[in-house]
Amino acid sequence: MKSVMARDLREALILRGDPELIPYSGGTDLMVNADEDAAYLFLNNAPELKRITGDEEHIRFGAACTFSQIIEDPLTPGILKEACLQIAAPAIRNAGSVGGNIANGSPKADSALVFMVTDSKLRLMSAKKERIMPIKDFYLGKKKLALAPDELIVEILLPRKNTGNYYYKKVGARNALSISRVSFAGIFDIDNGVVRNCATAFGAVGDVIIRPDAADGMLVGNTVEEAGALKETYLKAMGDLIVPVSGRVSADYRKSVCMNLLRDFLETNGI
Repeated sequence: MKSVMARDLREALILRGDPELIPYSGGTDLMVNADEDAAYLFLNNAPELKRITGDEEHIRFGAACTFSQIIEDPLTPGILKEACLQIAAPAIRNAGSVGGNIANGSPKADSALVFMVTDSKLRLMSAKKERIMPIKDFYLGKKKLALAPDELIVEILLPRKNTGNYYYKKVGARNALSISRVSFAGIFDIDNGVVRNCATAFGAVGDVIIRPDAADGMLVGNTVEEAGALKETYLKAMGDLIVPVSGRVSADYRKSVCMNLLRDFLETNGI
């Protein structure tokens, strides 16, 4: 097994031009099934990928930041800290990276669920160009990503606003070290009795994380009373959108859990 190490972002992007090199940082997913004949690009020593910073609009997480680093940073919002705290064991959180969790392409990825519900964006770079992409456009299907062969995920841009009033649940077979059977994140913002933001995301349900922003928009702009009157219509629309796949558990089980969590999310917020 061959591995090369990038000392900084510039070198990482140059090396990424070699399509044979598979990028990784913590390697907690990749190295479980490491290919002895493959070649790997180690990113963990590039300082630009290890930073957590903030500007007026976003909190910016370097793709090689570990879950433990994210948990401990004062800039990290509560919903992301809670999700990261439920990822595996401390040893995995100390090594696993947020960029790897996203790039793995799994609908069960805990941090990706939070970035989806917050409508976060990804900063993607190659040696030749840079682009910003909404994370909801990054997933094209099961394990299919809108990532060019020479690109890296460099940063995740999480919006600062509307993350205070959140709801997060992860349903697994046990209380710890569990892969999600269903996961749910919601954000609800009420200002002067009017719903200003309603956002939901469902993980471990389909081939990709479900982010039904059009349906969520049904409640936005309404008073709490008006949103309550729309509740059953909203739930019907969401039920039509949530079509789970079977796996470790049945599709019917996943659908039932999703709808129960959604109802609890609404009731928690007075709807």
